[in-house]
Amino acid sequence: MTAVPSIADLLERVPSWRGRAVEWQRLEGGLSHHVFRVDVDAVPYVLRVLDPAVSTAGLGVAPAREIANTRLAAGTVGAGVHAVLPDVPAIVLEFLPGRTLGAADVRRPDMVPAIARACRRLHAGPVFGNDFDIFAKRAELLDVCRRHDLPLPEGYLDSSSTVDAIRAALAERPLAAVPCHNDLLAENFIATAGGVRIIDYQLSGNNDPAFELGDIAAEADYGAELTERLAGAYFGAELTPALLARVRLFHIASNVTWALWFTVHQGLLAAARGEGFDYAAEAADKWGQARRALDDPELGGLLATVTGRKSTTPNQY
Repeated sequence: MTAVPSIADLLERVPSWRGRAVEWQRLEGGLSHHVFRVDVDAVPYVLRVLDPAVSTAGLGVAPAREIANTRLAAGTVGAGVHAVLPDVPAIVLEFLPGRTLGAADVRRPDMVPAIARACRRLHAGPVFGNDFDIFAKRAELLDVCRRHDLPLPEGYLDSSSTVDAIRAALAERPLAAVPCHNDLLAENFIATAGGVRIIDYQLSGNNDPAFELGDIAAEADYGAELTERLAGAYFGAELTPALLARVRLFHIASNVTWALWFTVHQGLLAAARGEGFDYAAEAADKWGQARRALDDPELGGLLATVTGRKSTTPNQY
């Protein structure tokens, strides 16, 4: 893990803060980088210090890319960028006046349309400088696990042919890629007076918008009803059974791949940092959800709906 400069050193590196009354506190909740609230003459900012070890382990985009995408997202739903410290690397952001959402918030039916609107704003914004594919990320993380001899969730490779079938089905009629966040757990949404905003572009990249929705559904543990509500709020009158099936398949792919994200984080970063978060348990939980979905007889119907071909059962893959 890369050593983080002292907070005093970091504060001195922002020219507009020198000689002013500065107070700071660490913000909890982030699982990868180091985030602080800094009050300068009572004006709040967020200082996000990026650990290059995160991208080296395959757990995020490179720091320079995250900073560039954060700048682009600032014009739509992200926080404004006050300063960049590329040699650290770190970025100073606007402190969004609002409430960080929690798991219960994103499962409220009345909150779903606001979340969908935030996604549409992001997706309509400037294109990012990199692409993201959840299946390519799975392959990358599998390679990291092999190279570092990290234990996979129990039975993880047993369903690889089914995962490949999902990937092939989704590739037949791809949606146009748009700038996506790709990691929209509840805490990356901030409810403000002007609408829901989106923070933390660690895994950002151009991607299929249906993945964004499926990933939200996976992170928030949506059932079929809330997933359809989210897809309907996003696609509106354009929603079709095939689009809804696409979102549901990406829901599965999200859990399949992020199970490995937590496995890698546990094996390569958590021990070195002395973190108390149980990444192994989170990996097991996500893989458990994914495995149930991969073994569900309904999967054949989802594949058929996406491809427009006759339904087939998953065990044929």
